[in-house]
Amino acid sequence: MARWSCDFRYLLILVVIGFIYTQMKLFATQSEYAEALETAVEAENHCRNQMRLLIDQISMNQENIVVLEEKVKRQEQECEHLRALVQDLEKKGVRSLTREEQAPVAAVVIMACNRADYLERTIKSILKYHSLVASKFPIFVSQDGSNSDVRAKALSYDQLTYMQHLDYEPVRTERPGELIAYYKIARHYKWAMDQLFYKHKFNRVIILEDDMEIAPDFFDYFEAGAGLLDKDKSIMAISSWNDNGQKQFVHDPYMLYRSDFFPGLGWMLAKPTWDELSPKWPKAYWDDWLRLQENHKGRQFIRPEVCRTYNFGEHGSSLGQFFQQYLKPIKLNDVKVDWKSMNLSYLMEDKFVKHFADMVKNAKPLYGSDLVLKTNNVDGDVRIKYKDQSHFENIAQQFGIFEEWKDGIPRTAYKGVVVFRHQTLKRVFLVGPDSLHQLGIQNVV
Repeated sequence: MARWSCDFRYLLILVVIGFIYTQMKLFATQSEYAEALETAVEAENHCRNQMRLLIDQISMNQENIVVLEEKVKRQEQECEHLRALVQDLEKKGVRSLTREEQAPVAAVVIMACNRADYLERTIKSILKYHSLVASKFPIFVSQDGSNSDVRAKALSYDQLTYMQHLDYEPVRTERPGELIAYYKIARHYKWAMDQLFYKHKFNRVIILEDDMEIAPDFFDYFEAGAGLLDKDKSIMAISSWNDNGQKQFVHDPYMLYRSDFFPGLGWMLAKPTWDELSPKWPKAYWDDWLRLQENHKGRQFIRPEVCRTYNFGEHGSSLGQFFQQYLKPIKLNDVKVDWKSMNLSYLMEDKFVKHFADMVKNAKPLYGSDLVLKTNNVDGDVRIKYKDQSHFENIAQQFGIFEEWKDGIPRTAYKGVVVFRHQTLKRVFLVGPDSLHQLGIQNVV
């Protein structure tokens, strides 16, 4: 009995030990679970916090998107309003034109971009002489781009119609270092001319730039020129400009010439010529492009001795090139010539060759060096023959006229002859190596 009692105690001790061990294992397991649970809760809390941040960011982004969408809508509405305004103004301008019984002589377009002060000076100069001929010469301002000052300035004048050229296509120059401006200008010119000839259906267009003043007889001059343009298809354009029109080289406000060199800077073109030029209009440098034989095809230009436009644009795309030497000293005609009473038939192709040849033939020939001094000592017109471009440039430099050539033609030349005044009345004829033959002058050296 005592032995069984001893064994029972041992067995009880083992059971107690086993129970204690089990409790310790259970406690350890519970501790690990508690720690894991705490870690899981912390992770869950962190995840919730991150989700709240993301939700807040998404909400903010959605608010920004809504704001941006509203801004885009407002800008679209403003653009639509501006487009409607422009269309309305154009319609009003066209309606006012169609009310007139007399067909316009030509539309006058001022090419503008971002120089509001220059544009204002140009418009004021034009309006000074425009009221009596408003029905014959409707005025347009064509703006390239969206400069608000230029747009506001143009829209402030009831006497003109505003057009806007918006071109967002990237410009790719063909050669390194080229100015993008010359490409944008060419695009603008084509767009504006297409608008006036094809949309508004004018027969002729006079192109001015936003840095020009006009002479008192500007409109009468171009009205007379329109008749020449219609009658003589060998005339490509009528120009108001003389590259050698500086005060010291001009005298006679009544004198007009034909020229093989496109002058630009205030010129009138007819629709049939634009029909030919528009499809192949260049990407840049449109004025030099017009001076190429392949484009003017031997047709000529009418130019005055005394300019009917003055270019005051010292600051612009050309960076003031030639301004001080050649543009600033230009004489703007101040005589009100009655062009309606003038007989301009001498400018027709078949008559002008003889008319001009007689002037050249009757001039006194000069040779050798010191040509300016020799010219000073001669009474009346003189004739000086040059051998080639280099020789011409040397003589031109002595007198101070333009030396530049384009596609084999000196500026202002007719049949290779450049004419300008010297000492007020005297004419100097610089005669090319083949000029006398082209003019039909024989037995003269």
